[in-house]
Amino acid sequence: MSDSNLNPEIPVLTIDGPSGSGKGTISRLVAQRLGWHYLDSGALYRAVGVAAGWGDLDLADPAALVRCTFDTEIGFREDDSGELRVLVNGTDATDELRTETAGAAASAIAAIPEVREALKDRQRAFRQPPGLVADGRDMGTVIFPGAAYKVFLTASADERAQRRYKQLNDKGVSVTLPGLLREILARDARDAQRAVAPLRPAEDAVRIDTTGLGIEAVVERVLALVHE
Repeated sequence: MSDSNLNPEIPVLTIDGPSGSGKGTISRLVAQRLGWHYLDSGALYRAVGVAAGWGDLDLADPAALVRCTFDTEIGFREDDSGELRVLVNGTDATDELRTETAGAAASAIAAIPEVREALKDRQRAFRQPPGLVADGRDMGTVIFPGAAYKVFLTASADERAQRRYKQLNDKGVSVTLPGLLREILARDARDAQRAVAPLRPAEDAVRIDTTGLGIEAVVERVLALVHE
């Protein structure tokens, strides 16, 4: 099913970028300001990674991971504070999804073409009135290539590692900055070099380097693109 046949009248804003570029935070805030729905596509891959871990599956076994993708039920809900919670097979796995282990599993799983294909329709189903802000790595290139608005966020690897370090420390997760920087660089390489849907800006995406920029400044730049 092509993107053009999926509710083309409903506007979509895609926000892609590497890990730590701020796309999750920016996407959620922009969606709130616009009153649109929000898709965290990375959470879907992380959810499959968590389910694979629970099932003690081998991340080097594509067939098992494809079966896991089809068998895993993934749901989203907001808690009383308005935070998005992710349910994996009925269990709240939000905190586990945020670990570096889940991120690494998601990156490995995302390199499997059959898994990406299996998750396409799940992602496109989020396109509901009045609009959708879709956050990921291939939203503007593969999932919603016909989106009216496309943004590609980036930042220096050092800054992205600093952000991730602060984020995890605030949650009480013990990590080291050099270790995070190595993981970010390794993930960048995997995401950019994979054969299917490699991480790259869509040709018609507006690129925003968030290095040294505050959250509100980036949100305003993205909103200005939509309002134009």
